Order: sequence, then structure tokens, then C-alpha cells
Amino acid sequence: METGTEGETVPPEWVGLPGGLLTLRRLLLVLWMTLLAGVTAVVLGLAVGPAWAAVGAFWLAVLAWGWVLLGRNWRSWRYAERADDLLISRGVMWRAQTVVPYGRMQLVEVASGPLERRFGLASVQLHTAAAATDAKIPGLAPEEAERLRDRLTELGEARSAGL
Repeated sequence: METGTEGETVPPEWVGLPGGLLTLRRLLLVLWMTLLAGVTAVVLGLAVGPAWAAVGAFWLAVLAWGWVLLGRNWRSWRYAERADDLLISRGVMWRAQTVVPYGRMQLVEVASGPLERRFGLASVQLHTAAAATDAKIPGLAPEEAERLRDRLTELGEARSAGL
């Protein structure tokens, strides 16, 4: 936490992820679970008997469960830019918070695969000297990812100049 004008602590200003990442992940979930349900129903229906085709409904239950979990996971991702470091928080059951000091950043890259580009998304990957502290912020709008990359690079260069 940063300190305010009279020594009071100011909580960081957290930024959540845009909804495009949730849409992409849920679409992939629906496609895969529907495919698995259909294949399971056809294979078991032909191999064992028509009653066994109902086992394919298992994948539809996984779909419903995964739909809820993806929403909770998406809401848990957030980041905050502070004066000396970047905070990344994620996780529902097992929460993790990564603190990346600007002066320790060696490389900041923006990546976007074919599906991410189709949904207008990009990820920011932060690399530091210690491999264990590498951090990633997925599912950002490309403009925000580039702005964040440029800002973090600028702050990293300013902070590491004194080392």
C-alpha cells in the first residue's frame, strides 16, 4: 500500500479484465463439451446400446459446472499499477498475488494468438531475472496491453538506471 498526504495508506486501484476473455473461454468450453458429449453418445450408443448414449450427458454437466467456474476465475483476475511495482492478483480457492518491482523487469511483451486476435484480446507477459516471478496478464484489449507494455518498460528503465 502507498501512503497518502498525511501518512494514511491508500489502497491500490485495481483494474479487472475485460469480458472478451470470459466469452472466449466459455465458447471453447461449449465447443469441446458439446463435441465430447456427441462423440460419447454416438460411440456408446453404437457399441453398447442406445441406453448407454445417455452417458454423453456427463459432458453437459461438466459444461454447466465449468461455465460457473470460468466466471468466478475471470472475476478473480485483476492488476494494479503502483509507484514502484505492479500487482497481479488471481485465483478463487487458491489466491495468488504477484508483486513485480519495475526495476526488476527485464522484458515486457504483448502476445496474441489467433483466437485472441479474433476476440480482440492480447496478453502482457512480464519477464524478470528470476523465472519464478514471471507474470502474465491475459485477456486485455490490445490498446491497453500496448499502453501497459510501454508504461512498464518506461518505468522499468527509469527504476533500473540507479542499479
